[in-house]
Order: sequence, then C-alpha cells, then structure tokens
Amino acid sequence: MEANETAAVAGWVTDHEPELIALRRDLHAHPELGRQERRTASKIEARLRSAGLSPRLLPDVPGMWCDIGAGPDGNPVGPVVVVRADMDALPLADVKDVPYRSTVPGVAHACGHDVHTVVALGAGLALADHARSHPLPGTIRLVFQPAEELMPGGALDVIDAGVLKPVSAAIAVHCDPALDVGTIGLRTGPITSAADAIEITIAGPGGHTSRPQNTVDLIYAMVRLAADLPAALGRLVDPRSALSLVWGQVQAGTVANAIPRTGQLRGTLRTFSRETWDTIPALVTRLAEQLVAPYGAQIVVDYRRGVPPVVNNGEVVDAFRSAVDSALGHAAATTVAQSLGGEDFGWYLNHVPGGLARLGTRVPGGPTHDLHQGTFDVDERAIGVGVRLLAGAALELLRHPPANS
Repeated sequence: MEANETAAVAGWVTDHEPELIALRRDLHAHPELGRQERRTASKIEARLRSAGLSPRLLPDVPGMWCDIGAGPDGNPVGPVVVVRADMDALPLADVKDVPYRSTVPGVAHACGHDVHTVVALGAGLALADHARSHPLPGTIRLVFQPAEELMPGGALDVIDAGVLKPVSAAIAVHCDPALDVGTIGLRTGPITSAADAIEITIAGPGGHTSRPQNTVDLIYAMVRLAADLPAALGRLVDPRSALSLVWGQVQAGTVANAIPRTGQLRGTLRTFSRETWDTIPALVTRLAEQLVAPYGAQIVVDYRRGVPPVVNNGEVVDAFRSAVDSALGHAAATTVAQSLGGEDFGWYLNHVPGGLARLGTRVPGGPTHDLHQGTFDVDERAIGVGVRLLAGAALELLRHPPANS
C-alpha cells in the first residue's frame, strides 16, 4: 500500500471509528440467525447508499454485494477483489453485562460476525472516499453474506448468484480471541478445516437381551462401529491430512433388557486436505458397511457436506503481510496455528485464490473470551485495525493479482 493510501485510510478510520463502533454495538444488540439477517442487511445497504454507492441485493436471501471503482456503466474495471463479511449470529444466550447485550432471547453474536460486517463496511467506505480523488487500480467488491453458521452456508448463495464472476482474489478476516488487539494472524496453506456432518442409522430385528445370538446385538454393533470407524480411517488416509472423526451423539434403546431395532450415530468429520475431503464420503460409507457386516446389521449413511478447508493462497498472504507492514508495523503480524473449525469462506476459494486472516480481539493482559460462548466480546479497537488491514490488502491485490487468478 502506498504511503498516501495508508495515510488516507488511517485518517478515515480516525474520523469514523466512533460511528463504526456504534454500528457494531447496534448489530450486537440485534443479532439475527442465518438467512434471517434482514435488519442487518438493511442497515448495511442504507449506509452504502448514503455514501453514494449502489449495492445489489442477493436473490431470495438477505445479503448484498457492492462494487467500488466500477466503470460508468456499473461494470467492474480491471482486477476485482472481493472483501467478504458474514452477518449471522448464533442460537445461544448472550450472558454479558454490557449496554449492547443482545436484546433477542437465545440469539447472540458470539463468533464476531458483527465485527466482520463492520470491518468490511469500513474498509469499503474508506476506499470509496479515497477513490473520489485517487482512482483505484481496479474494483473492490464488498460482499455481505448470510448464514455462515448453517449447512449449507450462505457462501453458496453468493456463488450461485454469480458474484465471483469475474473476481481475481477474495479476502476476509475472522476474530481471534487468542490474539491481542493490534495483532494479525497469518498462515499460508490450510488455516481452517473442512467440516462435514455424518449420521449413521443402524438397524436390526431387535430382541431380548437374554438371547443376543438369535438377533442382531445392535448396541454391540454400534459400539464397534463408533470405535472402529475413526480408527480404520486413521489407517487408510494420509496422516498429514489431519483427519478427525468425532461422535457427538450416540442414541439407541429405551429399556435395559431389550435389544433395540434402530440406533443412530451422529458426528463431524474434519480434515485440512482438500484431496481427502473430495474422496472421504465414499470411503466412510464403504468402511461403515464393512464394519457392521459381521454382526448382520443394516446401515444407512447420511453424509452431509459442510464446508471445504480454507486454503490460503501464498500471494494473498503476502498481500496481507504487506498491508500489515504498511498500516500496523511489521511486528503486528504473527504466524497462527491451523484450526479444525470450519469456515464457509472455503467455498469461495474453490473458485478464486484468496486468504483469511485472524484479527486479534483480546484486551492485552485481559481474559480470552472464546468463540461460540455467551461471554464472547472484543476489544473494539480491533475494528479500526481490521479496516486498515482489509483496505490495504485489497489495494495490494488490485496492483498485484495472484498469478493463477
């Protein structure tokens, strides 16, 4: 990012940071679940229009995209860089004692999507303001998507609407409560995991527990399947893919002296490897059938795709790093570990090169308010940091698009 651009964005943040914080608190107090984010989308649309921009709504779901630096005909000019934000909240109670605590029972912004939304908006508004006197070397496309927390997620709604055509690169941030505010976490390659849902229904004729030899001992077959399937996958999949199958629910039977007729195993499968993710459903189904066959049980495997891994492009990470150096100082960047959490930003990276950066949100010396907890909150200075990061990285990528874009 050039010196005048760094100064312009920093000046815009200084002038507008109170507005951004106020908007974040408003969104935090009025959280909305996936594909219900109508109030949030309306707030963002109104702010973009007040800046003279022309957002376009997604069909059928709340959300929008908005081009900055497009030509007089509204079509993008030059390279196009997507700056993506997710808008949805989680179905859990906000238990913080703060003035902006959620006013919606059982719904809370416990993953920082209110911050993501405001940071992307701020980056877009800052660049739009700068572009009035200094034309951009391409087009910035802001994307405000619904339903990141759902399966299937809102990224697929964005892709189906053609928003990634044409796009040279896509970038996003995610709040990281393990990093102090002012710190940016970067990593080339897989940074988050694929996350799929598995439900296996197992069935037999049922019977009396005194005569298991006359029927299918369903519980025994389930226990063997629950233990042996993750173990077998560990011997048939490259260990470097970091495959993890963990059961979250095992359910069967109602009384102690009757062998049930049906049962269910439900869990999640995660991997950092895109190649493994492409092939794993067929392998899971085949192994599950083979493992219960000796006991005579019948099974149905319902394997539901969640999200692919987010695999950060090296050139996009370089753009993030350059933006950190220019806007925040070299020491602000740190290398972060991979996370087995899922992120539907991974769907974008199936189509275009891109990268996800971790935005530090912890008060230095303060407690770590973990994600997906009712106590989650952020040091709001992270908003200005995120604006400067996204604006700077977007400009870098306009000037130096990834080679395979």
